[in-house]
Amino acid sequence: MHNPNSAIERVKNHLAYKLGQTAIEHRHNCGGGYIALFKKLYKIKKQHKKEQKIYQQTIQVFPQLKYPSLETCPDYNEALRYKFHLSYILGEVLIKAYQNWYKGSGFKLKNNIKKANKEFQIFREILKEFKELNGEALKAIQDNKQLFLKEFPRIKNILKTHQNYQPIMNNIFHNFNYFIKNFDLIEEWLLSDDFKEKYKKENHPYPSLLDPKRLNDENEKINYHNIPAELAWEMNLPLPPNYEFMWFFSCCSGSNAMYRFFKYCNIAADAHPALTGKIMYKDMYYYINNTTCSIAVIPPFMYDFYHDCEHMNNKLLYLYSKVSDIIFIARDPISILKTALNHINNPKIWEQIDYEMKNVHMNNVANFRFPILYYSYSIGRPNVKDLYKILDAKEFYFTIDKRINFLKNITNNIRCINFSQISYDKAYDTFLNLSSSYNFLVPKDSSIFQNRVDSDDGSLVVLPVRLYFVYQNKEITFLITTKQLIILDPDREKYTDVTKKIINWEIKYSNIIILLDLDKWNIIKKDSSFLEYQQKIQKYLKALEDNEQKRIQNAITEIEILNYLKENKDIARKFKQILDEDHLPYIKQHRPDIVASWKYYQEFERMCKELDENNQNPSLSFSNQ
Repeated sequence: MHNPNSAIERVKNHLAYKLGQTAIEHRHNCGGGYIALFKKLYKIKKQHKKEQKIYQQTIQVFPQLKYPSLETCPDYNEALRYKFHLSYILGEVLIKAYQNWYKGSGFKLKNNIKKANKEFQIFREILKEFKELNGEALKAIQDNKQLFLKEFPRIKNILKTHQNYQPIMNNIFHNFNYFIKNFDLIEEWLLSDDFKEKYKKENHPYPSLLDPKRLNDENEKINYHNIPAELAWEMNLPLPPNYEFMWFFSCCSGSNAMYRFFKYCNIAADAHPALTGKIMYKDMYYYINNTTCSIAVIPPFMYDFYHDCEHMNNKLLYLYSKVSDIIFIARDPISILKTALNHINNPKIWEQIDYEMKNVHMNNVANFRFPILYYSYSIGRPNVKDLYKILDAKEFYFTIDKRINFLKNITNNIRCINFSQISYDKAYDTFLNLSSSYNFLVPKDSSIFQNRVDSDDGSLVVLPVRLYFVYQNKEITFLITTKQLIILDPDREKYTDVTKKIINWEIKYSNIIILLDLDKWNIIKKDSSFLEYQQKIQKYLKALEDNEQKRIQNAITEIEILNYLKENKDIARKFKQILDEDHLPYIKQHRPDIVASWKYYQEFERMCKELDENNQNPSLSFSNQ
């Protein structure tokens, strides 16, 4: 063998291939009968064993000379076809005959050679007719050879039936091992009228390899509960149809707040579009199967441009199949731009928040540290001139109408919720209203809904923080957090709220709370050191407020955005086109009341109208209107 990086050469160097090739050549050359043939085969076997021994000895001394695995060779897929050559198949028969010679296999050799020839004819036919058989499929055939041969006429019928429907052919070949092992079940499904109507007739790009209706029946031998999520994704199985509704995640439209509200109500929704479509699918597959109340999360971007085109959101969107309601938050588009500009770069912020920032030793600290804010689109502080970057990333923000159109065939009812309905004073009532239509309960404590629950603008991003004092050689730790954060803390029951005991002024962020272990509170509240603790904690809270004030002063407002759009007509036109084509048509048609409530968008519409009028009358200056 000259090239160890060639899978074809290495397969040809297998003992089976060399033995079979010699037997074929001997027959063609009329080389002297069986005795002469067996002598040749014996010499080849002996030489092969010698070569293998030398190779093993060599790599023990020089491990760097070890051949790469066959699967990593560039011609691996083509090499697998050589395992279906007559030489290889015949060689396997000869090896098996030699290994079982003492059992009388020599007497069966003639019949086994005839059988090998017949098998070769079948494999040659299938490889010639279905050239798209990939490496996975060929390996599956090799691993399940006898089962494949047994069911060959039926398998051939399936492949012939669907040879013009490439997506299911790709699915079969990609999962050929599973296809062969569960052939009866898959055959019934792929030849059914249901498959034809639902997938083939529609030329569905991601047809399911199994019948979705049967998958949802736990009494079936194969169902959603015993198929791993990874395999389900590979076989294009629709998500289990046990979720309450579909919810549109939309960047900068209250989505992170909605995630938190869902958690408060024990609604499983732990799938995030920042991850790949495949990971989202696997997360949803798991929690839909294992929780009593769940929802399907619909990502904002519909194409595969994210994560080096491996995001696979396009495939994910085709794997929602249950006819259900759609719920989404509709927000003033100008306010979306504002929030996007003010959005922090979370990973960069989290990198800075070290142990000392989260756990402050109050006996020793002189100055309190807070993370420097970095922003998603701007450096240093938000900059309205970076608006064009948001429009270039429009798929993250403005795809409501596109998604509705895509999912319209599996939609019962569409519930469009105005952003104002998830505000501090209305979010609780909004979820109470939703709970009357869906299978979930809202917690009795309404206060957890009544303040900001995320920190994507950088607000209180450092919390929760532990402020600890050393008292009588023991740590006394005060937890600075918020009402919204503590509800998700599994240890929340052990704390008592001492906020009013520590501060005597109206703190700017009313959701901030100071907690202490109840037992420790009973120890220190009467101690002379308590005043010192109180003053130092107050000092920390003042520093936290001052830090928050700097963030607020740097934030961009809707008015600044409108003024910028007035001065930059091309960006204004581009933004309007995005909204008109991909985002607002449904909302304008079905919820004009919501659109009318958006004061900044209404101003933008007036601005665009003036722009159109000025285009018709060039003597008017748009910038001076």
